[in-house]
Amino acid sequence: MITALYASLLTFLYVGLAFRVIAVRFSQQVGLGDADDPVLRRRIRAHGNFGEYVPLGLILLAIAEMMGSPVLVLHGIGASLSCGRLLHAYGLSGNSEASTGRGAGMTLTFAALLTGAGVCLVGFALSVFPSL
Repeated sequence: MITALYASLLTFLYVGLAFRVIAVRFSQQVGLGDADDPVLRRRIRAHGNFGEYVPLGLILLAIAEMMGSPVLVLHGIGASLSCGRLLHAYGLSGNSEASTGRGAGMTLTFAALLTGAGVCLVGFALSVFPSL
């Protein structure tokens, strides 16, 4: 059920990022592409980058949960992924240069992905080699 919490929260963020893209498209009358508008370009990338990382993070979280991983580990993965994506979107929305928000967001996102992968790999190894 922990995955359901983070999947729900991340879905709200994803839809919020989509609405930010739609708002600029509507106001600038841009149907496709970014019309060389730097604000629209950043919003498109914030939305797209979110969609590139979150599915894998949620898959790893769900697998770790199904394997019976400790609740604190699961919340650590989910919270890191959620905070990481929020910080990254905020940092990317401000300007196209490197920013603290983007850097911290990617660090938290990679921490969540690598922790989730490690937890799943250990769970797999223990199921195949129970004497470990």
